[in-house]
Amino acid sequence: MRTPPVALTVAGSDSGGGAGIQADLATFAALGVHGASAVTAVTVQDTRGVHAIHPVPSDVVVQQVAVVVSDLAPRATKTGMLGDAATASALAILAADGLLPRLVVDPVLVSTSGHALATHDVLAVMRDDLLPHAAVITPNTDEAAALLGCSPAASLRDQTDQARRLLELGCAAAVVTGGVDAGARLDVLATPTDVQVMAGPGIDTRNDHGTGCTFAAAVAAGLAHGLTVDRAVTAARAFVRAALTESVQWRLGRGRGPVSHLAPSSTVPRGESV
Repeated sequence: MRTPPVALTVAGSDSGGGAGIQADLATFAALGVHGASAVTAVTVQDTRGVHAIHPVPSDVVVQQVAVVVSDLAPRATKTGMLGDAATASALAILAADGLLPRLVVDPVLVSTSGHALATHDVLAVMRDDLLPHAAVITPNTDEAAALLGCSPAASLRDQTDQARRLLELGCAAAVVTGGVDAGARLDVLATPTDVQVMAGPGIDTRNDHGTGCTFAAAVAAGLAHGLTVDRAVTAARAFVRAALTESVQWRLGRGRGPVSHLAPSSTVPRGESV
């Protein structure tokens, strides 16, 4: 087997295993990428919500990134929950120095359960200092609105307009996810030369915890494999839809369960239930 490419995730830890670092590393592995990580915060979290957040000091985050970059030479980097403004600023400096290649920024602001994961200071640093170094950003409609200081998209026209406007923040590409139109789920990818609308039927599931993290990590995995941004986004979208479909019947936890990061059930050996 050939040596896999490396991707680095810089994000918070989810003790419930559905989102954050845990989802990122599982996604990397599922897509044939060796995952390295730098933890920005430790959360006390399960499927019902985020019960506490403990940021990691920014200098410790930088040390984690520095040793990974110097030793493993990641081909792509994905950021998620940043913890605090000092960490966001430190990462922006690393990105400006070219140390976060093929940067995918998932502007994690609110958890699936509705818990705020970023302050206004973090949002400002992310928007002004980090996004200009991103190869692609992956906000959902609420996060796009927060970055732009406007209301969430109420139509495909709004979603398309906001994807275009995000490019003005300096990123090379923007994907606004989570739009809805007549029952279809819409994602809009904007680049300086094109806008693509990707639509598919909604998936009726309570197990959608970690969807945004999984999507952004899958985009980073595609970039690590050498895909173009549009191909990486298309592949990531297909991966997430398959993950949502695979976990529809799961009953993990008492809240919003996780999407699947496992191999399709047909390929898993059958054994005794425990």
